[in-house]
Formats: sequence, structure tokens, C-alpha cells
Amino acid sequence: MALSKRQVSQLQKIVETVQAILAAEERQSSPPSKRKIAARASAGETRGRRSGKELAAFRKELRAERKSGVPVAEIAKRHKVSKSYIYQL
Repeated sequence: MALSKRQVSQLQKIVETVQAILAAEERQSSPPSKRKIAARASAGETRGRRSGKELAAFRKELRAERKSGVPVAEIAKRHKVSKSYIYQL
């Protein structure tokens, strides 16, 4: 398929526009890994798994909060877990 001069110039304009957008985005944002590292460092804690006994106590606490009528969104925010995790209990 042969392209006309006009079509070629239109494609070149599109490529230049996309490259300009990507360059601007690259300048504005830092790599995701640096952002994650900075967020964890500012939080002052590292992420870890709960042990068996800790996990059982945590689940028991979550169930008790749910039974007492505390909204799931509030529980999830306070304990830094997803809402779906709470609904699964």
C-alpha cells in the first residue's frame, strides 16, 4: 500500500506529537520505584506479614468491629487493608 505525501506528513506529525507528549510526561514524573521508596520512607514503616497468632487476633478484631456496626471503609482505612479483605471475613 503506497501512501501519498499528505498521508506521510500527517503520520509524521502524529509521531512528533506523541514523542512530545511522552517527553513531557517523562520530565514531570519520576520513576515509580523512587516514588514508592519515598512513600514508604516517609511513612516510617515497612510492610510485613502477620504471623499466625497475630493474624487470628486481627481477624477476630475486624469481625468484632463489623458486628458493632463500624463502616467497612473506616475499618479498611484504619487498619490499612482493602475493603474486599474485610468483606471476605
